[in-house]
Amino acid sequence: MAKYSRLEVAQVMKDTGMVPLFFHSDIELGKQVVKACYDGGARLMEFTSRGDFAHEVFGELNKYALKECPGMILGVGSVTDAAQASLYMSLGANFIVTPVLREDIATVCNRRKVLWSPGCGTLTEICRAEELGCEIVKLFPGDIYGPKFVKGIKGPQPWTSIMPTGGVTPEESNLKGWFDAGVTCVGMGSQLISKDILTNKDMDGLKAKVAEALAIIKKVRS
Repeated sequence: MAKYSRLEVAQVMKDTGMVPLFFHSDIELGKQVVKACYDGGARLMEFTSRGDFAHEVFGELNKYALKECPGMILGVGSVTDAAQASLYMSLGANFIVTPVLREDIATVCNRRKVLWSPGCGTLTEICRAEELGCEIVKLFPGDIYGPKFVKGIKGPQPWTSIMPTGGVTPEESNLKGWFDAGVTCVGMGSQLISKDILTNKDMDGLKAKVAEALAIIKKVRS
């Protein structure tokens, strides 16, 4: 069962401005990644469900976060249907992120007051997601649409909260472009938690990279 309501999660997303994305089948390595991101200042993490027995890995990581990282909010991405969303929520997922807009996922998440963020690529999809109760829309793939698309959406719909995933990097010029366009937060995967970091288990480097990205976000927002 989720520890945080959808409104609480949405507020942390808005406050911190960044959601690290990560998947690895190694539970112990996953714990190290969660801790490094936490120590770097991140207070959310999206575990992308992309491997066999991924739910078992997430269950262990969530238990670890609850015990060792107070205030760390773990959710799950790449969720494809309501059954999968329900499975992860039973393991304590605090938010659900999907690559597409699926109303069956909206229904099961809303029933439990769990934040869900659907991948949208048109204004019509974004409007429908908001009609279904979505707090923060995922713009996916972000590198295809870019900050100009966000700016275009925010013109007629200034109330829309957008989180781009894909095409987001930790460089100041990139982050400034997104936040100047009006995004609420960004999702960042391999550009933040790289293969080199995972291969070399460079958790000090990851901690520093997360802290630097959050500092840049704070700067470009001010």
